[in-house]
Amino acid sequence: MSTILEMKHIRKEFPGVVALSDVSLKLEKGEVLSLVGENGAGKSTLMKILSGTYQPTKGEIFVKGQPVKITDPQHAAQLGISIIHQELSIVPNLTIAENIYVLNEPTRLGLVNDKQMVKDAQVLLDRLNFNLNPNSFAKDLSVSEQQMVEIAKALSANPKIVIMDEPTSALSNKETKNLLNTINRLREQGISVIYISHKLNEIFEISQKIVVIRDGAEVGELITKDTDENELVKLMVGREMKNVYPIKDFASLSNENQLEVSHYSKTGYYHDINLSVKPGEILGIYGLMGSGRTEIAQGIFGILKKDSGTLKINGGVVNVNSPSDAIKHKIAFVTEDRKQEGLVLDASIRENLSVVNIKKILNRYNMISHAKEVVIANDNVAKIRIKTPHIEQNTRNLSGGNQQKVVLGKWFEIEPKILILDEPTRGIDVGSKYEIYELIIDLAREGLSIILISSDLPEVLNMSDRLAVVRDMTIIEEMNPKVVSQEDVMKVITKEELK
Repeated sequence: MSTILEMKHIRKEFPGVVALSDVSLKLEKGEVLSLVGENGAGKSTLMKILSGTYQPTKGEIFVKGQPVKITDPQHAAQLGISIIHQELSIVPNLTIAENIYVLNEPTRLGLVNDKQMVKDAQVLLDRLNFNLNPNSFAKDLSVSEQQMVEIAKALSANPKIVIMDEPTSALSNKETKNLLNTINRLREQGISVIYISHKLNEIFEISQKIVVIRDGAEVGELITKDTDENELVKLMVGREMKNVYPIKDFASLSNENQLEVSHYSKTGYYHDINLSVKPGEILGIYGLMGSGRTEIAQGIFGILKKDSGTLKINGGVVNVNSPSDAIKHKIAFVTEDRKQEGLVLDASIRENLSVVNIKKILNRYNMISHAKEVVIANDNVAKIRIKTPHIEQNTRNLSGGNQQKVVLGKWFEIEPKILILDEPTRGIDVGSKYEIYELIIDLAREGLSIILISSDLPEVLNMSDRLAVVRDMTIIEEMNPKVVSQEDVMKVITKEELK
């Protein structure tokens, strides 16, 4: 193989911060190189330098052996470099086809050739095995479908180097498999891929080489077939992690249900939902994308108001017809999309941590008390170990793991009894995941009833006391996660009988 890209001793400084101190990597033609490290290690910064968003403070970049200074994303594209960003950049009011070919539309006689654009988009989507209609509007797509459009957009320019930053974070297992197969086909065509992911199973399946970054510096380059998860994790976090999941040494704190949902239904979203959770208990919910798992959570929280059914808290029937009703009854909901729905990204940590319970930070004149905000923020930062130099830091600049801690922390101010977590570790590195898991168990130990929704089957099996399996908008079976395997769960979902 011939070297298509080389980055030598890259350094990037921001005011008061060294984001990258010394990182080098070499990418061969037709190779998949995985770039790994904890959130905040510098992976995305390095790729923004390669894609022209940032310029390095020091260091050299060579493409096909020639030194280059990549001035902007357009220049990167001219060099054959394409990036799939972790943050989605979909234009809601454009169609899928228009999003894929935005600023690169096929033309005829100087005008955009809409018919050809739709045709090209359909060919590309079919090649990727993405079941999408190119004429659909982006605003009507789910998060995972928007991710598919981002992938198609990156590949539409026929690049020589593709950077994939967490491309499967919102994809189902089937869609992930399709994407990994597509990457293998790209390799066969001589296209090189830099693959960033926290999902170690994907890294070992798809890459030939792994570069590890920690605290802004390259700490190791590994040949994938010659290493294992233990060695990789140790390099990533700087310490040995004997357990991926912390041990929960209690089942529940009471025999009485703190939350009980009976025959909950909303036409088209969820049907005849029956579940219960005791104080200190973690109820896992697992289902494939589109099964209705998130809709069940939204029903309990009052976003998707029920048509029928009852909800009891500590034995008493309560009506939850809106999120404000849910909050009044001490129900908290951490949504699956922390950046769009869980945080005000351009606000500070202090402001985000006090946004749910405004009453708590008002003074006697009903005006926001900065002093009260500071006390709440400092208490939460200490309690849940948010890594930040100060509470005025912009939330956008936090790592994924610390952003998720802020989302959790803001709910503490309503002193919740029930906590619903939808994909709480999506896009978070292995070290930060462990901290989130520890936090979830600590909250259960304090008496919260926790519903954990996850598309990560090992996660939901290892973290739950009971597991509810969802298919076709309803709970089809409850299982004991301590005795069933991943295969057992998938057999139930795919309608095969357990043997």
